[in-house]
Amino acid sequence: MNKPPSTLMEAIRYFADADVCQEFMVTLRWGEGPVICPNCGRNDVRYIATRRLWECKDKHPKRQFSVKVGTIFEDSPIALDKWLATIWLIANAKNGISSYEVAKAIGVTQKSAWFMLHRIRLAMQSGDFGGKMSGQVEVDETFIGGKSRFMHKDKRAVKITGTGGAGKAAVLGLLERHGPDGHSVVRTKHVASRRAHTLSPEVRKHVKPGSELFSDALGSYRNLAADFEHQVIDHAEAYVDGQIHTNGIENFWSLLKRAIKGTYVSVEPFHLFRYLDEETFRFNARKSDDAGRFSRVAASVVGKRLTYAELTGVQTA
Repeated sequence: MNKPPSTLMEAIRYFADADVCQEFMVTLRWGEGPVICPNCGRNDVRYIATRRLWECKDKHPKRQFSVKVGTIFEDSPIALDKWLATIWLIANAKNGISSYEVAKAIGVTQKSAWFMLHRIRLAMQSGDFGGKMSGQVEVDETFIGGKSRFMHKDKRAVKITGTGGAGKAAVLGLLERHGPDGHSVVRTKHVASRRAHTLSPEVRKHVKPGSELFSDALGSYRNLAADFEHQVIDHAEAYVDGQIHTNGIENFWSLLKRAIKGTYVSVEPFHLFRYLDEETFRFNARKSDDAGRFSRVAASVVGKRLTYAELTGVQTA
């Protein structure tokens, strides 16, 4: 293989060759080892070069498989060159990229581009985040959604989510100031409300007991003092008091809202966690270069699957 790409233009040229895409995915999945059947695990499969498929020697359903099987690309008729270019785009677009823009850039329908982007967001998920946060951790919550005064009265009545969040979805955010690589890392979750019985268990789930916890004066955090060194900044009086502040997580909120309001415009609560995964990934990988972010997403496409029915909640005939 030639030198891996470091810019978008290089990536488009590099992956324009279907054989290069195939070799890239084979190396990504199986390294220098043999190709393994994703259905039965055999490693003595036969390669059919004319169709870019492998055939397992065991006679079982789906004995022929492509490099897409067992990845987010499975059952997609869209070629790998378009998939890999789209991964590059979304991994490195600071404010996100709309399905309309992707559709125009790679030559697919908007519906296909929308489905592709959600599958890539699945690859961006951080899983269990590598354990609990520790040290100095900021906690805050925000609301995502359109302003209630711009909604139809019927929709406004349905979407009220609690104090301060009429017409919006609540999101909890945690930021560890000095993560494993020395840089701050963030975790987010779409939550039902900003009440104590919702927020406190999530904080305990993701933060080690005894850690320094910084929050604003929201009453829902008061019961955390027994488990953490909890320090509060009252925004009615000040925004910073030495190390006591929530500026880090609030900076993340500004990036998230810029992407949602500026690029995606309208995000249904049903899909909100996927957009959180996207922005969380880019924030946590912000110290990497474009090629590094692309590689991190590409390395996570295996073992994940999202069907259109799962995405939309609508079963196709």
